[in-house]
Amino acid sequence: MQKIELSAGTIEYEDTGGSGPVVVLLHGLLMDGSEWRHVVRELHATYRCIVPTLPVGGHRLPMRADADLSLLGLARLQAEFLEALDLREVTLVGNDLGAFLATAGEHPERLARLVITSCEAFENIPSGLPGHTISLAAKIPGGLNAMVVQPLRIRAMRRLPIALGPMTKRPIPHEITDAWLRPLFSQKEVRRDLLKYLRHSSKADLLAATKSLSSFKRPALVVWTPEDRMIPPANGKRLAALLPQARLVEIADSFTLIPLDQPEKLAHVIHQFIQDTP
Repeated sequence: MQKIELSAGTIEYEDTGGSGPVVVLLHGLLMDGSEWRHVVRELHATYRCIVPTLPVGGHRLPMRADADLSLLGLARLQAEFLEALDLREVTLVGNDLGAFLATAGEHPERLARLVITSCEAFENIPSGLPGHTISLAAKIPGGLNAMVVQPLRIRAMRRLPIALGPMTKRPIPHEITDAWLRPLFSQKEVRRDLLKYLRHSSKADLLAATKSLSSFKRPALVVWTPEDRMIPPANGKRLAALLPQARLVEIADSFTLIPLDQPEKLAHVIHQFIQDTP
């Protein structure tokens, strides 16, 4: 794991290296870059895959106390990450969180392509029962730790409908969710960072971020699943219609976390998309 110092704090990231086209993959809430481990395994022989750990609950290094970790602040941080590593002609891939939509719409300078997999978009924030549960807990003093974090110490709780259950069709291995949640269990500063995102990410900001994609003139791929329990399946079609150069691909037998449920199929469509849009 490598590290880079940004204005908000130190970001850890995985970089497979090599001279191939750059693919940057962004994970979801309460996770880290291991969400993409199977997709990276399929792509890394051809592409330089870079996977940062975003400060949304699964990060081990707390951000500075004054860091802006709102949805738009997170988008700016992602753009700063690309600039700090001097990454160019990037294929930006995101899942679950919608902040990367603002990164593409407002900071497209270093992007060659965009891949949107099932994620927050339009008015869909918080998304699903898990999103509403954690957002409600964040509004209550001490609620995030008492109502969400501490119950998740019990592994069986993680598959419930109010937790990670609706996000994958197949159980996520315990060692993976243990690693995702360990920083939340042990560091109050990490819980503080997560609270910033939860308390300062609004429907209005997400809607504006989504609408900004109408100015994204580069090739885009929208990958959605018709069985999603968290994200409205119709949003995939809405996004594909909004983006000037988009195509839509649906992947069945998956919930929101397509990188975990169908990594081989997702890696294949990403590879084909890059090959078709030189």
